[in-house]
Amino acid sequence: MNTDIAKLILRLSLGIMMLFHGVEKIINGISGVKYLTTNAGLPEFLAYGVYVGEVVFPILIILGLYARVASLGLAFNMLMAIFLAHGSTLLELSKNGSPVIELPFFYLVISVVIFLLGSGKYGVNSK
Repeated sequence: MNTDIAKLILRLSLGIMMLFHGVEKIINGISGVKYLTTNAGLPEFLAYGVYVGEVVFPILIILGLYARVASLGLAFNMLMAIFLAHGSTLLELSKNGSPVIELPFFYLVISVVIFLLGSGKYGVNSK
């Protein structure tokens, strides 16, 4: 039972925190993401995938509905965020001494952990 509660806490933490990023993009738009996407030589329409990665996937993760698939999609979203926003600064440290990619990397790792663990007992389609 404790492991299922831990999985729920992990899912809720990741999903809710990532959803804040998605809501911010719904409110303020994705012009920055479009810029990063086209600046990397990718088609602009790919920037709209951020809505799936930061709104749809987190909701699925929170609900425990296809959490493994959603967390894998979110992990890909975080890889793209790291590549697009921090590609040239992967090994740099911020002014407080932490890696510049700390937050997106943390989301990436937690997404992979949820993929490996599954949603647990307290999810919509749990087993």
